[in-house]
Amino acid sequence: MRIARDDDQRFVEALGLQTALQTVSSVRATSKEVADQAFRRLVSYCKERSGTVILIAERNTHRAGFLILLTDMPDDITHGPQAFVAYIAVSENDRGHGVGRALVQSAIAEGHRRNLPHISLMVSADNDAARALYESELFQAERILMCRSLGEGNPA
Repeated sequence: MRIARDDDQRFVEALGLQTALQTVSSVRATSKEVADQAFRRLVSYCKERSGTVILIAERNTHRAGFLILLTDMPDDITHGPQAFVAYIAVSENDRGHGVGRALVQSAIAEGHRRNLPHISLMVSADNDAARALYESELFQAERILMCRSLGEGNPA
């Protein structure tokens, strides 16, 4: 595990765009183009922040995943300091080999290193594998975003 270097930028963008649609809840299904735009906006936002840390996971001499951690984004309700996992992605071929866990553990260690009291993230309710990983690393549900479609076929 290491901090990203300038030569990792293409990897982060490529894997982020490859996985962007997978981060969208089935409740708000959208196109790949919209998901890709959202990822690009996130990266642009993170580049503007001085507290952004990008972690790179390597496996068998190749880059296997990344995690974007914001260390200067206070909690939106308490305004208390926290580390916030803005994005995590693992290459499809490297899933199931502990890469995601290593990234999460490294993010936790970075939060500790910076003396931050909490680390938080958001995950789609239907992403069972990610939720199981986070729960095994002692993350707890704190707030639950609920959504209802107001589209066709739904009574007013």
